[in-house]
Amino acid sequence: MRQLYIGGSWTASTSDESIEVANPATEEIIDRVPAGTPGDVDAAVQAARRAFPRWAETPAAERGKLLGDAADLLRQRSDEIAKTIATDMGAPLGFALKVQTLMPATVLSSYARLAESHPRESRAGNSLVLKEPVGVVAAITPWNYPLHQIICKAGPALAAGCTVVLKPSEVAPLAAYALAEIFDEVGLPAGVFNLVSGRGPVVGEAMAAHPDVDMVSFTGSTGAGRRVASLAAESVKRVALELGGKSANIILPDADLPLAVKVGVANCFVNAGQTCSALTRMIVHRDQYDEAVRLAVETARGYTVGDPFDESTRIGPLVSATQRERVVRYINRGQEEGARLVAGGTEQPHERGHYVEPTVFAGVEPGMTIEQEEIFGPVLTLIPYTTEDMAVEIANGTKYGLAGAVWAGTEEHAVSVARRLRTGQVAVNGGRFNPMAPFGGYKQSGVGRELGEYGLEEFLEIKALQL
Repeated sequence: MRQLYIGGSWTASTSDESIEVANPATEEIIDRVPAGTPGDVDAAVQAARRAFPRWAETPAAERGKLLGDAADLLRQRSDEIAKTIATDMGAPLGFALKVQTLMPATVLSSYARLAESHPRESRAGNSLVLKEPVGVVAAITPWNYPLHQIICKAGPALAAGCTVVLKPSEVAPLAAYALAEIFDEVGLPAGVFNLVSGRGPVVGEAMAAHPDVDMVSFTGSTGAGRRVASLAAESVKRVALELGGKSANIILPDADLPLAVKVGVANCFVNAGQTCSALTRMIVHRDQYDEAVRLAVETARGYTVGDPFDESTRIGPLVSATQRERVVRYINRGQEEGARLVAGGTEQPHERGHYVEPTVFAGVEPGMTIEQEEIFGPVLTLIPYTTEDMAVEIANGTKYGLAGAVWAGTEEHAVSVARRLRTGQVAVNGGRFNPMAPFGGYKQSGVGRELGEYGLEEFLEIKALQL
């Protein structure tokens, strides 16, 4: 069984209990990690607290150098780490390499640069305004992007001068261990980065409630985010929450319909649909609706479901049996409420593994469960509209506001509609994801932003000196 990383050393948990890590494609147990305890959390927090003053005072260039070295080592080990991610969470190997491993390395490099370049002082009249590290940060991360989401928190926190206690998801924790090994190898000072594996209700809640934690940064479901915020409120901690989504893809009548549908389907099914910002609602003018459904079904049928290590695979398994059961329940619910299943469904495509066929629903109306709730699987819903105002109303008609997309004949037209969406990011005519742009949500999709300078600002306190 693996150990915890606390105070610069690999340390046994105070509990003998372990958590099995399974390969979702084969259902075989591939590793075990400690089921950490509140005592383990306290030891990690105290190590981070002791390390904080010196790390905060470390010259920014030195902090940036260490992060840059870690990013370089991450790239050098990218093939190995990608195989780890493909094995413990099921992402197809190519995606695990390019998006799950190399993109986090790019993000970490950006924070290596920002550690030194981001301004920490400014003047406001007779005041000197300082930006200082917030302190000890508890980072609680999910299984769907097991390395990227850690880097989105640890990268800016460490660049800012904060120390970190990480709880990775116990479902897919192995990339977190690889990162801890890298931080240890490049010489990150003892206590600056700590890892405590375990279950959310035990380790995560102990971190959120700990009086010596200054900030909690959490990514996960909206329900779990509410719980984290509630626990953090007891000691008035700063909280950053990156939560669920039900993102809309509006295709306007003057858009390139075949391209918009093709790209929209790809975005919905990326990472087997296990992406909080996935464009799961395709909103199409009624005059083009039948053609859009046909194109979506045709595109979906081109997505091969299978072994993450098979080059032909475009959709790997869902991460667990629990996740597959959740997605199947939503597919059944959609049919019960009157939506038409036009592709995919609930049949198991392989004898072993937690697979779901790429699924498309037509005849979806606003307010249906599958139109309102986050499914977190490869399930696309198509909703018709008759006016532009109606399309915007449908897009804004959920409790979420994380991402979205607008397709139109001109960029000007698309931007005019994108400005009306109550969401944190909008892709215009297929604009590609920018890892330096702020990422986060409106409404119940979260609080705060990640990535780029906006992500760094989350981990800085502001002090004014009146001169």
